[in-house]
Amino acid sequence: MDDTTYMQLALHLAEKGRGWTTPNPMVGAVVIKDGKIVGRGYHERAGGPHAEVNAIDDAGDQARGATIYVTLEPCNHFGRTPPCTHKIIDAGIRRVVVAMTDPNPDVKGGGNAYLRDRNIEITTGILEKKARILNEGFVTWITTGKPFVIAKCAATLDGRIATRTGDSRWVTGPSARQFVHRIRHGVHGIMVGVQTVIKDNPSLTTRLEGEKNSDPTRIILDTHLSIPQTAKLLHQKSDAATWIVCGPNAPDDRRMDLERTGSQILTAPLKDGRIDLSALMKQLGTEGITSLLIEGGGTVLGSAFSAGIVDKICFFYAPKILGGDDGVPICSGTGPDSMKQSLSIHNMTVHRFDADVMLQGYLKPS
Repeated sequence: MDDTTYMQLALHLAEKGRGWTTPNPMVGAVVIKDGKIVGRGYHERAGGPHAEVNAIDDAGDQARGATIYVTLEPCNHFGRTPPCTHKIIDAGIRRVVVAMTDPNPDVKGGGNAYLRDRNIEITTGILEKKARILNEGFVTWITTGKPFVIAKCAATLDGRIATRTGDSRWVTGPSARQFVHRIRHGVHGIMVGVQTVIKDNPSLTTRLEGEKNSDPTRIILDTHLSIPQTAKLLHQKSDAATWIVCGPNAPDDRRMDLERTGSQILTAPLKDGRIDLSALMKQLGTEGITSLLIEGGGTVLGSAFSAGIVDKICFFYAPKILGGDDGVPICSGTGPDSMKQSLSIHNMTVHRFDADVMLQGYLKPS
């Protein structure tokens, strides 16, 4: 097998950490000696051993003189764990193959340089694009200070996310909805507007059948703190927090009432009477939110696109047509005057979930 094949295996291992490593990236590693896999490992949780450490420990004495394939440049600094470069050197690894350099501007390239200076052979750029996509949330957050934002909707073929009465259960089928829960498992935060809470009373938790789930931080846009105190998401049995984002003039008594439910209240600036989403993204990034799933409703989605905060879309379409012009559209609000001002989607892919389809793409070309 060649470098690409072994790196693909390392990427597969890295994926096992999805939902558990935040705010750290997902990383996988394999140790190869004499053409055989002698060690495997991945970063299993934030604060735990890194992928290289787990793979080298798995290899034991066979790591001496071997090659290690790792999806992200080995760290060369002390954090919650010692530098992986020291582990590599002490184990007697002779060659390190890296998919991508660390995007953190404070440490980028440092691990590779440290190892080269100690006569360890370094090869970089193997399956780099796949490695960057795997950690697109971490890359965006560490380089911009803002979360990587995914906009999701489930719509009929004529672009409606609910009927005129607000009924939206269910637009898409079970397979598509399970995939949405897989997305929830992998993101750090999930955001909706307060009207979605009032109308649908969602849980905003992850529910993957037969698997251990990671819940995202629940973030509710609620300018005036009008969320009902009986809302289901205020009383979840969940390790994840609930944050309610309000404007500067929200009533103090409502703040205190909601804080008593265990929710955290964040105050954000307003723009045209609504939460300024651009300013909020900076605030969420400072709070450590690395990736964010926006699930609606239409006003929030429209505002998100208008504010230019969306990085990626996951639009699900069901083979259904409402046929009227009075259902709830995917996006609400004022759109552009001309087609030239529309947002272009790049690197579009199409995925099937039984009868439903998902269009996935990016707002910026790669």
